[in-house]
Parts: sequence; structure tokens; C-alpha cells
Amino acid sequence: MNWLGSMVIAFSMYSRIPMPKVEWTKERMRYAMCYFPLIGAVIGLVYAGYGMASEKLDIPQTAYACMGTVIPLLITGGIHMDGYLDTCDARSSYGDREKKLEILKDPHTGAFALIHGGIYLLVYTAVFSMIPPGFLSCVGGSCILSRALSGYGVVAFPKAKNSGLAAMFSDGAEKRTVKAVMILYAIAAGIWMAAAGGVILAAGCVMVSAVIFLAYRRMAVREFGGITGDLAGYFLQRAELGQLLMIAVVAMAGGIGT
Repeated sequence: MNWLGSMVIAFSMYSRIPMPKVEWTKERMRYAMCYFPLIGAVIGLVYAGYGMASEKLDIPQTAYACMGTVIPLLITGGIHMDGYLDTCDARSSYGDREKKLEILKDPHTGAFALIHGGIYLLVYTAVFSMIPPGFLSCVGGSCILSRALSGYGVVAFPKAKNSGLAAMFSDGAEKRTVKAVMILYAIAAGIWMAAAGGVILAAGCVMVSAVIFLAYRRMAVREFGGITGDLAGYFLQRAELGQLLMIAVVAMAGGIGT
């Protein structure tokens, strides 16, 4: 039952979905990352249900957008947003590598983190308001893809330090297996989005994610010497916002490719 224990570890770490307590053994940690994108699938199913409910209940636009912004934060507990805020704080310092890594470890919230967090949520809400409820079924694929790429980066990219969340999951992972599984998730995410919103929408989301992913690796290595758990969260938030914008663009263009 190690596979079940691995899934429980992934969901316990990266979501607030109630899970039974299991021991974090080496065997279970080897494959825990393989279940990380499934949290994106859960978010996607919630979004799909929310879209259907919104159409039937005729929820006001502002409430619709605000509630849509909150959904992933409630499911994940904001763990990735925390990484996004810490990274924004570190990068805004314009300090050297050591200074930035020190800021990442600082438990205090800086002014730049609050500013960037506010901007992110406002932009996310604005973009979400442009997506018709019927297109929310596409979002599940984007949540899977962002986690597949993030998980791939955790086991494939150099680490900024030998301790921390990213190092813990990377060091304990069966890297070849995790990489292969993440590629399969990425393919499945593309198929999900193509089926839900059309080939052009899926291709656009994959392209946007790929560009953000490559920029993330370059930034992480150049500015921090590698990735950390915070940087992985930073990438995930940016990838999801970028894909959300692509979905909004296609939706506003009349659902091209559907």
C-alpha cells in the first residue's frame, strides 16, 4: 500500500484536503511527487462544478470572479501563493544571491510581498471575470499542467540549497519515474484542455506554460543558484495565471477551436 501512502503524503503537503496520517517513509517519499498533479485535477473538478452552478444560479459577475479566485487557495491552503510572495519579496530586494536566499527563509512578510500579492489577486480576479462559466472545465487541465511542470522541475533542476521542501522531495524521489510520470500528466493535461476548450486553447496554454517554465529555470539558476520550494510555488502561480489569461483570450474570441 505504499502507493496510497505516497498519495496521502502529496495531498497532505500540498493541499488542505483531509487525509489520514501516514508515516513519511523513504519508500513512500520516492513516489510522492507522482501524485502532486492530482491535486490540480481536484481543483479542476471543483471549477467544473462551480461553472455549472454559476450558470444555473446566475451569480453576479463580481461574486463569480472573487469566488473563482478563492477556490484554489482554499483547496491548497495557499502553500504555493506563500512561495510566490516570498520569492517576490526576495527578488524585489535586488540583493545578491545570499541575501535573496536569506529573505526566502525569513518568516516575516515584507512590504513587496504584500504589494505583489495584492496585484496578483487583482489580476487573477480580473482575468477570471472574463471567462464564461462554460469554459471553467478547461481550468482543470491548466492546474494539472502547472503541477506537472513544477514537479518535473523539482526533480530535474539544480537546487539552491541542500535543505528545504524542494530538496526533501527531490532527494527522496525516484527521479526517472517521477520525470516520466510528469510528462504523462502534461500530455493528459493537454488532452483535457483540448477536449474541454479546443486544440487552439490547449496549444496556447502549453506554449505559455513552456515559456514561463524556461524563464523560471533561467531566473532560479541565475539569481538563486537553483530552485527552492518557494521558487517552485512562484512558478506554479505564474503558470496558472498565464494559462488563465490564455483561456480568457480564447473565450473572448468566441471559443476558437472548440
